[in-house]
This record gives sequence, C-alpha cells and structure tokens, in this order.
Amino acid sequence: MLGCHTGRCFQVTMAGGSYQEGLTAVIQGVPPGMELAEQEIYGDMLLRKPGVDELSSPRKEPDLPIIYNGLNAADTVEGAGNKNHTNGTPLSILIPNLDRHFIHIKQYQDTNRTPRPGHASYASFIKYGPDDDAIGAGLFSGRYTAPIVAAGYVAKKTLRKCGIEVFSYVKELASVRCPDVAHDQAANYTNEFKKMRRDLDPFYQEVYASNRITMDMRFLEKTKILAEIEQEIDAIRDKAPRLTAAEVRDKYGVHPILNCPDVDAAQAMVDACNRIAATGDSAGGVVEVVVTGVPTGLGEPVFYKLDAELGRMLGIGAVKGVEVGAGFAVKDMTGSENNDQMRAEGGKVIFESNNAGGITGGLSTGQPIVVRLTVKPTPTIDKPQKTIDKYTLENKELAAITRRDPTIVARIWPVAENYTALVILDHLLAHYGYQTLKDKCVPTA
Repeated sequence: MLGCHTGRCFQVTMAGGSYQEGLTAVIQGVPPGMELAEQEIYGDMLLRKPGVDELSSPRKEPDLPIIYNGLNAADTVEGAGNKNHTNGTPLSILIPNLDRHFIHIKQYQDTNRTPRPGHASYASFIKYGPDDDAIGAGLFSGRYTAPIVAAGYVAKKTLRKCGIEVFSYVKELASVRCPDVAHDQAANYTNEFKKMRRDLDPFYQEVYASNRITMDMRFLEKTKILAEIEQEIDAIRDKAPRLTAAEVRDKYGVHPILNCPDVDAAQAMVDACNRIAATGDSAGGVVEVVVTGVPTGLGEPVFYKLDAELGRMLGIGAVKGVEVGAGFAVKDMTGSENNDQMRAEGGKVIFESNNAGGITGGLSTGQPIVVRLTVKPTPTIDKPQKTIDKYTLENKELAAITRRDPTIVARIWPVAENYTALVILDHLLAHYGYQTLKDKCVPTA
C-alpha cells in the first residue's frame, strides 16, 4: 500500500490491520530529550477504543501500546537521568490486537462474499484481488485510526512544549447540535472529560496505575503481560469503577459518554442516537477541532497550504467533509460579512471575527484554527441491504451480523484531534527552519 505514509518534516508510517497481529506507527522527526511513556499514550488511545459505552462497537480491544524503538533504554551515562527519553531516532509504537476470536473471524468469512454497502470492501476487492485483507476490513477498518491517535499524541505533546494546544469535541450528533461554546471553556471541558475517562477506564487502572506494565520492563516482559491480559479482558472490564451519570456530572462536570461541552446537548445527542440505533440503523454528525497558540505564518503556499493539509483528514474513515472556519456557510455571506476585519491594539493585531478559521492564503493568522469534520453514519447496520456476490456478481441481500457502532462520531473526535496535531507539527518544524534561515539572511548593519 502506497498511501500509508504522511508528513515531510514530521513523518508517520503505519502498518497492520483489524485482524492481523496488530498495528504499528513509525514516527520520524521526534525531537530528542522528551520523556515518553506508554501510559500517557494509552491515555489518549482509550478515548477512541471500542466497547466502552452504548454508542460504540462491543469489540473489546484494550488498545494497549508498546513503545518498541526510539527511546533510550537506559541513562546514556550513569546518573544522566535520560532513560526513556526520545533520542532522535525513529519512534515505533506497536498496538497488538488482543480481541480477535474465531467466532468474529467466522462472521466475516460468512459475509465477505457480499460487500457491505458504504464500506470499502467492494473497491478493495477489485484493487487487491482475492487476497484483500477482508477480515475486519484490514486497513479500511476504523482500527487503523489507533496508530493515528498514538502518533498524534507524540505530536501533541511536542506542540504543547511550544505553547500550542489542540483539542476536539463532538459538535453535532444525530441532528442535535451543541450550542456555540467559548474555546477556553471547551478546552477545559475536554480535559475534564479525558480525566474522567482515564479514572474510570479499567485497563488504565489495572495495567498502568497499578504498575502491571512499567517503562522499566523490556519488550518481551511487556508482551508476556499482554498475553495474560488477552485472557483476562472480561475480568478486567468487570473491574471498571462504576459511577452513575449524576455522579460523573457532579465529580467532573461532564457527560459520562459523549465529549460535548454542553452536558444537556450531549444527553440529547445520546438519546437521539439511541432512538435511531433501536431501529437497527446508525447516525452521523460533526466533530470540531480547535488549535490555539499557533504562530502567524504557519503553512506554505500553493500545494502545502495549511488548510489544504488539514483537508487531508478526509483520509479518516467515515469523514466525508472538512471545513475551516465558516466553511460552507460562506456561500450565504457577503464579502463584508465574511471578511475578518482587523485593528491594532496595544501593539497587537486584533481580529473582529474568525470566519477564516485562523487561516488565510494557506497561512495561519495567529487566531485559533477551527476545523470541522462531517462524519457519515456507520455503514454496518442491522437492516437488510442490497448487495452483490463479489465473485459471481449475483444480486444478494445482506443484513449485518458483525459487531458495529451505532455512531462513529463519539470515537472520531480523538482521531481528528491527534491527526490535526500531526499536520500542525509537520508545518511547525518547517516554519521554525524557514524563520531561522530568514533571520540569518537579514543584512547586518
């Protein structure tokens, strides 16, 4: 596959599949000297993993990452204190598949002759032939977003060192829309939602908080523990801390299921989605990503415009549209309504609006970058659908029997957040280099 690589200065290559041994992210361009642990990477990965609540697939993948390369295995000299620091070499993160049982493989085998409408299964069969990785849809499965989240966390941590924050949340689900919320309020809410999910995630508590896996272990020691966990998935899940929705709201101020910074809107979204799911169908929605602290001038003209690069998030499965700022709404505006007028105040440029979403001419303006993704309904549904036998081209009827998500929106926001971080860091590295050279080329007096 030629499309499993992205980036110029900060590069990510991924491999694996839904029912292969696992997935892998190989990252190049990670700066040296940053301490990194599997626990913190998992803290983001648990936000997208399945089997967590009523809005996600019942597949029980814990998504436990192993950092395989790219960190110092020990202090480089005695007492240096740089064990588990990045060292500038490619960083490899492995994500083993632990919940892949024959009963689920058999379900795919029984239905793989008849492509699921809305999935890539027909096109991928034509492209790759009978050896197409059709068990669980391979790299066309939502599982391939796990290494995006893992790599994106590394990018996000690097950006944070530079004063840049990236966060995302559900803006709309099942035609229920979240009211507009101030960026700082949405960021604080998202951080509390993440904390709640870490506190209540049984694998976070059992594997990392209890030091069952630590960064002092070697790779083979960790894989031994993962082999044990594979047999204990249900038992560990049963240890999950139990809080009612009211208790979650009182303690964290968030909704227990959906990261939407308006708790009442979040509940209305869940209710609407559940009504649709009860009929065997699925729901779509909108995810919003916000980036703050971006320096002015990030991006490149023509082929590498920043907004065009963010548009590559169409590569996230189920995303069918990406808009920046006012996006498609600009078609109903006049120029005077759409233009973000400026004034100088205290030696700073102040914009009176942000319809551009923080990007003009492909370059950042210094305002918050605002991107929204439209997410289609889950194509795997519990309703009869017309399809064909891909070997004989006979007309067939298909009803889904595999594990499915009532909506993908609730799991895509962390993917969008971390994918955005990959794009921003890639451009930031180029931007820093360009600005350094520019300053060195200024004639001296």
